Amino acid sequence: MFTLFPLPRFGGKRRFDQLGDQEILALAISAEEEDGRIYALYAQKLQADFPASAAVFAGMAEEENGHRHRLIELYRRRFGELILPIRREHVADFYSRRPVWLVENLPLERIREEAQAMERQAHTFYLAAAGRTADAETRKLLGDLAAAEASHVRKAGVLEAHHLDDETRDAEDSTARRQFILTWVQPGLAGLMDGSVSTLAPIFATAFATQSTWTTFLVGLSASIGAGISMGFTEAAHDDGKLSGRGSPVKRGLASGIMTTLGGLGHALPYLIPEFWTATFIALVVVFIELWAIVWIQNRYMETPFARATFQVVLGGALVLAAGILIGGA
Repeated sequence: MFTLFPLPRFGGKRRFDQLGDQEILALAISAEEEDGRIYALYAQKLQADFPASAAVFAGMAEEENGHRHRLIELYRRRFGELILPIRREHVADFYSRRPVWLVENLPLERIREEAQAMERQAHTFYLAAAGRTADAETRKLLGDLAAAEASHVRKAGVLEAHHLDDETRDAEDSTARRQFILTWVQPGLAGLMDGSVSTLAPIFATAFATQSTWTTFLVGLSASIGAGISMGFTEAAHDDGKLSGRGSPVKRGLASGIMTTLGGLGHALPYLIPEFWTATFIALVVVFIELWAIVWIQNRYMETPFARATFQVVLGGALVLAAGILIGGA
């Protein structure tokens, strides 16, 4: 079988220090191409809501493209027109990038952090690689690549300073936080409240009416899953997010459905314990923790005054809990 270089030894991969100058240069070209596409993807994703940050990433994509052109010119002068098809995943100790379907869904601050890590990772790797080789020409090549990546870091800072003043950054951060709350926190909080509070009455009514922990657990499990499915589909179906700006209905549906289910399961799972009063005591402790978690989330993300959130959630939950116990004990 025809191969471009000797067969790899480490899980189907070559080590970086086994590559020659031609292979290293080809690898650098493919790495620059991929990084440029990632920055372009960031710019496209952010353009609508964060135009200033999008301009930063568009400039970084242009920088990557310029370095790629210079690398290709050097490659053509030294090795000809055919560039070896070597990519990051072919080299065992070369830095890797996250799949595109993961990076394109990152929030704004995580995108900024990811971009900074990309540049630092590439610079550090090439610098270390240059120090390992004894061949003068290879050392120069790797040193040039390290310098190029260092210039990317400096250029990113220049672009950010140009496009993102403090006021613009604060405005974009505020928009990103608002989007996170609308897409994840708000539906998740609604689900947690529904799952925690609405299942109190049926679970504790069943518990005190039957004194059977297994029956109580089954009722709690079915109520939690049923409520989670209902809340998830309702959240996803009633608003596509285009006009309201609340984000993907799938994400909101998942947040609402999962948190609803967890809210109910929290005080249903203790009834897997066979001893009734032990299970009930633990379930009551879990209810207390759930209600205070809801109060904290409301205060932390929804900016609800702590006293008001405490009154609404704890009092409401206590009334539902008392109703379930009274009905079950009747």
